[in-house]
Amino acid sequence: MQTTNTVLMIEPIAFGYNAQTAENNYFQVEQKGAEVQEKALAEFNVFVEKLRSKGINVITIKDTLEPHTPDSIFPNNWVSFAEDGTVVLYPMFAPNRRVERRQDILDQVKAKGFNISEIDDLSGSEQDEKFLEGTGSMIFDHDNKIAYGSVSLRLDEKLFREFCAKYNYTPVVFHSFQSYENERLPIYHTNVMMCVADRFAVICLECIDDEDERQNVVSSLADSGKEIVEITEAQMQQFAGNMLQVRNDEGKTYLVMSQSAYKSLNNSQINQIEKYSEIIYSDLETIETNGGGSARCMLAEVFLPKA
Repeated sequence: MQTTNTVLMIEPIAFGYNAQTAENNYFQVEQKGAEVQEKALAEFNVFVEKLRSKGINVITIKDTLEPHTPDSIFPNNWVSFAEDGTVVLYPMFAPNRRVERRQDILDQVKAKGFNISEIDDLSGSEQDEKFLEGTGSMIFDHDNKIAYGSVSLRLDEKLFREFCAKYNYTPVVFHSFQSYENERLPIYHTNVMMCVADRFAVICLECIDDEDERQNVVSSLADSGKEIVEITEAQMQQFAGNMLQVRNDEGKTYLVMSQSAYKSLNNSQINQIEKYSEIIYSDLETIETNGGGSARCMLAEVFLPKA
């Protein structure tokens, strides 16, 4: 199934700009002052309540002060929870993000009534400076067993292809870029430029500079029955690609995004999306500015079977 009705979210306790991730995340801008954590927590809490008000199950786990993990609010990069009970732990680029992988978080998910049958720890490739940052770097079409991956320092192509072979996904590999200080630089995570839902996909095609790669992605999406909602690079810069489709217990689907993403969309794009899913959006400005990630990054999907 493409969508889940349960997500894991990590409540920030010391959120802030992370200089280690800013090396290749060009969305990040440092805001100074003690109010950054306070504002981020307020944004987090409003976001959680909006999701719960629509009947989406949200497991919230509070971060810890030690070790300091400024990006812990983005758990989808280090963990995924599959329908067969497998939990995958991913290799992370930034050393201070690697300590986000916490057994007690998995224990708390189990305590919510979910079954974990196996833990597949891929983090050893960090020793070789090779990374694959979960559903930040890989976009899954679960129904059609396709995985989309934009090559960057956060997605090693060999690791991506090995992952796809292991879990029976067809890999669609490409390169995407953003304009930054008069250069075309690699986009750090695939999930800031594309989102795959059950019957549609939101994608910034103009970020895929190579025409053959672009056409390959378009063909894959079209052949798998997805209507393409194309966004511009300017809209992507407002996190319009960083979206996730979820559903509630009654099976109604929603497309989740930030307020900045929603405001960047035009009426035609909104109408395209709303043919399929109701939109949920929330103000995440502090989190987006300092963290360089948005709504999708904050949601780790839980597909695990109930115990």
